[in-house]
Amino acid sequence: MLTSSLISGMTVTERDLTLLRDALGPLRDREQVAARLLESSAKHSFDPDKELDWDAPIEEGKWFWPPELVSLYDTPLWQRMSEEQRMDLARHEAASLASLGIWFEIILMQLLVRHIYDKSVTSNHVRYALTEIADECRHSMMFAKMIQKGGAPAYPVPRVYHNLARVLKTVSTTPGSFAATLLGEEILDWMQRLTFPDERVQTLVRGVTRIHVVEEARHVRYAREELRRQMVTAPRWEQEFTRLSCGEAARVFSVCFINPKVYENVGLDRREAVAQVKASGHRREVMQSGARRLTDFLDDIGVLRGPGRRLWKSSGLLA
Repeated sequence: MLTSSLISGMTVTERDLTLLRDALGPLRDREQVAARLLESSAKHSFDPDKELDWDAPIEEGKWFWPPELVSLYDTPLWQRMSEEQRMDLARHEAASLASLGIWFEIILMQLLVRHIYDKSVTSNHVRYALTEIADECRHSMMFAKMIQKGGAPAYPVPRVYHNLARVLKTVSTTPGSFAATLLGEEILDWMQRLTFPDERVQTLVRGVTRIHVVEEARHVRYAREELRRQMVTAPRWEQEFTRLSCGEAARVFSVCFINPKVYENVGLDRREAVAQVKASGHRREVMQSGARRLTDFLDDIGVLRGPGRRLWKSSGLLA
């Protein structure tokens, strides 16, 4: 295996780097990548308070989330539900996903601050990280306003996972942080790319998802470039720990994706609904399709190996 010579405490030789670069693809200059992302940020950043009409009334007969992306879609329970109840579930699931997004973005901001703590404050790399943190602050506030506007409650993740994230933020390696970042961004991004052009969906929700998609494209590029770099240069113990932590993050993410309380809040039996979601071939295909671009990338750079890959499979995100 190409990484077998990279053991903890050993200096990475130029030959090792050459072999790994050949295997994992070209590493782009970090400062050049950051400079291009800063330029893009200057041209394509949005202020949700000004861009979106928060005072407009909710539109009758429009969804808060595309029905095909609702967890119970095409299940026996879905067939028994009225159209009104289906739309209400979509509204609550949109609030649940927005709540999950805020939780993930708060974690991400803390990980980014840790990442740049020891780096040159005048570098493009650090300047872009700070720019991304500012983006994520706006996104979190935007999601919170969308939840309030929709009238559904916020849906925090279960307390055990909320506290588990405290441990993640403390022990996460740099590559582990960027792998978790991509996990939190790319699956939701795939769903939002289907949402903002969909005229069946509330105009406000489409506007929120459009802003998020445009700005998250930069964040994904930044995280991918840095994760690729880290998986080339990190010592072997850090690579292995990243594979495990990334797999565990995938498992937690899949569990927390939709808060089961949404089913109770629209008058459904929680246990029956959860069981049907787990058995749903359509839902499994949606989640794996949303994760496919990410899992292909992680596989390409050597993250999906060993026990970590088994955790990914147990999450249902990897076919």
